[in-house]
Amino acid sequence: MTSRAGTWFLRGATLLTLAFIYVPLLVICLYAFNERRSLVWPIQGLTTKWFGRAIDNPGVRDALLLSVKAALGATAIALLLGSLAALAVARHGFFGREAISFLVILPLALPGIVTGMALNATFRNLPEPFGVDLGLFTIMVGHATFCIVVVYNNVVARLRRTAGSLEEASADLGADAWQTFRFVTFPQLKTAVLAFALSFDEIIVTTFTAGPGVQTLPIWIYQNLARPNQAPIVNVVAASLILLSVIPVWLTQRLSADTSGGRI
Repeated sequence: MTSRAGTWFLRGATLLTLAFIYVPLLVICLYAFNERRSLVWPIQGLTTKWFGRAIDNPGVRDALLLSVKAALGATAIALLLGSLAALAVARHGFFGREAISFLVILPLALPGIVTGMALNATFRNLPEPFGVDLGLFTIMVGHATFCIVVVYNNVVARLRRTAGSLEEASADLGADAWQTFRFVTFPQLKTAVLAFALSFDEIIVTTFTAGPGVQTLPIWIYQNLARPNQAPIVNVVAASLILLSVIPVWLTQRLSADTSGGRI
């Protein structure tokens, strides 16, 4: 039994941890309503006019659309390749399985700048007719390199918790391979929506794969952060991103819950 002092200590440590994580985010959210352009504390007045300016800003709209396209494309690639690799490792035994698992996970540990440089050099030096211009497609490929790791880890973990007998039972009841995948296996893969959030917020790899003049929303924020006239709009966009980031995390938690309310 934990002592009363120990209980209060753990509560205090938890509050301190939450404050350490979320107080800076709350400050950005408050600055989004700052009446003045300058970032001064305490805030003298509150307004919502900067939200309208952000919506009317063509740079923000174009960057947002590009970020959504890139995240959707990268997530689709990661779901396909990461799920296939996870199914192979979790459901089949073969020589080199652990080595393959290590190689799939390794890109997550590599510095983003190294991955970006490698992709940039590869795209620029592909021989004809395989050469590609830096743009939306190369951003998708770059993001997919680390999104695959997230998908793979989630899918492998969930498949290892799911008895293979469920798939065998599905086949015994007359379901073909596609029906078994759709109704038995696929529901275990849905936590991979977190990959969308990682792609949407990525900036380092994007910088090397976007090409000149191509801006995702994180790149737009970074390039306008030092411009005093754009500071209020940047704060609005940052605050909006914080709220948007909650959606995939919430979906991940909801989709990872079993029907009884527990966790699989």
